[in-house]
Amino acid sequence: MTTDGFTTCLWFDGQAEEAAHYYVSVFKNSSVGRVSHYTEGAMQPAGTVLTVEFTANGHKFVALNGGPQFKFTEAISFQVFCDNQEEIDYYWTKLTEGGGEPGPCGWLKDRFGVSWQIIPERLDEMISDPDTAKSSRAMQAMLKMHKLDIAALEKAYAGE
Repeated sequence: MTTDGFTTCLWFDGQAEEAAHYYVSVFKNSSVGRVSHYTEGAMQPAGTVLTVEFTANGHKFVALNGGPQFKFTEAISFQVFCDNQEEIDYYWTKLTEGGGEPGPCGWLKDRFGVSWQIIPERLDEMISDPDTAKSSRAMQAMLKMHKLDIAALEKAYAGE
């Protein structure tokens, strides 16, 4: 992995390698890179996975097996912008499988507790429209949803 730009480090409690392979299976343009291991005298037994470098959807990550001290919260989330309902359905299904949890307004937590926002590319345009009646209708529709429904959002936006 190069040091260009940013690399996101995700802290896990023993699931770093599992998580890296999981995210690589969900997103295109993804791969697992270098895996490092704890050495003798470290926080974990020698040979235990310390870090896993991976790329998911072209974004660089390091999964770190740091222990149970820290957990993920909704204060940090990853936004996945989708072109169509098929993409929204795909990411929603893949990221909630195996113990993930759906949340409001297109948010969800995956089985590792990482928060994601699965949103249509067009949503920002709708809710920031200078026509406040249109933007308000789109916003009110979104606030009632879990997984976002593009057709329903478009209908609300149009006033139908």
